[in-house]
Amino acid sequence: MRLLISALTAVIVLLIAAIHAQLHHYEVTAEPRFSWLLALVVLIWVTTYAAGVNETGISFGARFVRSAGGVGAAVVLISLLQLVVSKPPLPRFDLGLSVVVLIPGLAVLSSLAQRSATLQGEQERVIALVDDEERERLTRDVGVRPEHHSLLVLAVPPSEIVPTPELPKPLEEIVSERHITLVVLNREAQSLDEVVTQAAVAHSHGVRIRTLSLFYDEWLGKLPLSELERIALLFDINEIHRPVYARMKRFSDVFLALVGLPVLLLAIPVVALVNLAGNRGPLFFHQARVGKDGIVFTIHKFRTMRPAEGPAAWTTPDDERLSVVGRTLRKLHVDELPQVWNVFRRELSIVGPRPEQPHYVAQLTEVIPFYETRHLVRPGITGWAQVKYDYGASELDALEKLQYEFYYLRHQSLALDLRIIGRTLRSVAGRQGR
Repeated sequence: MRLLISALTAVIVLLIAAIHAQLHHYEVTAEPRFSWLLALVVLIWVTTYAAGVNETGISFGARFVRSAGGVGAAVVLISLLQLVVSKPPLPRFDLGLSVVVLIPGLAVLSSLAQRSATLQGEQERVIALVDDEERERLTRDVGVRPEHHSLLVLAVPPSEIVPTPELPKPLEEIVSERHITLVVLNREAQSLDEVVTQAAVAHSHGVRIRTLSLFYDEWLGKLPLSELERIALLFDINEIHRPVYARMKRFSDVFLALVGLPVLLLAIPVVALVNLAGNRGPLFFHQARVGKDGIVFTIHKFRTMRPAEGPAAWTTPDDERLSVVGRTLRKLHVDELPQVWNVFRRELSIVGPRPEQPHYVAQLTEVIPFYETRHLVRPGITGWAQVKYDYGASELDALEKLQYEFYYLRHQSLALDLRIIGRTLRSVAGRQGR
């Protein structure tokens, strides 16, 4: 549905341009106007995604406001870009009518898409054959920022689905009575022939079957450590196994860092002045972090806390060490800007796992299986774990984030990178702390 909305957005913009071209007797595909039209379409896609027009759980009024903000931002940006051109290629007719049509149009279409997704999620009725610990985790996770909505109807141990003389086909009966559309099997369930046989029958009747790992991957956007063995982590990682992706990722990192550099230069005097009022001390914060292949580097940020001695402790959203100014810098993500220098030095990427301090890495490697796998790729300023999971301040949080990082490693691509950047911009626009 979102792809359809994106396609309709492009069609509307091009149709408006075609109307103007017909009225003024010129070819809509003539250059450079057509390239500017395509640039406008792409900008609208990016800004409306960043504004969260298609976000779940919001009212039509909120969608209208976000649509106005997204479309308006795209038009303002394209207009600013056209200031360097002596004759603006896009007429005001195209820009104005695009605003008038797209703002209510996107609000209506995204509301219909949300209603459709909700109905589809309610229709996706799931039974999970899992143990007690997995049931508690799964029950919690299906309600926390899922990639696809579903209704967990029942979660039972696999032993309860083994046939008995009294119940020769327990899984088939549950599927029929509860209108189940998806059966999830943990490793124990997969090892029981009696359970797999019943699942195969359900599959032949149109019910989808997923392992617990695949369900987490497709529906929740993470990989559960309980389902992983070391051999399961030997999947292709594009940054390592796809040289073309690695080169394109580096090119995009440098490009975005170049875009961020003027912003950093403008921010330095502003942050310095603000610090005089409520955050006296060094302007920058420097700290050792672990990067790709376990190499330690120094990360650079604007300082947001009172200077402290010794290793830094876990940081929490309401940390008492945060100054008023520092808290604001974090909410606006301005403190991250100096990291563009780390990107230039190839120590950081724009998108990747969060870099941690060496002493935390040593601790977490001892207690969390496969933790060192995250160091196979370059860490990032933002990442899948950062946009999917709330602020991490403990070993348990690190374990949860690692599962999202494994998902990123498995699905690493430019499309996913752009998706993460879009969600990060949405978070910044919403002024959410990381």
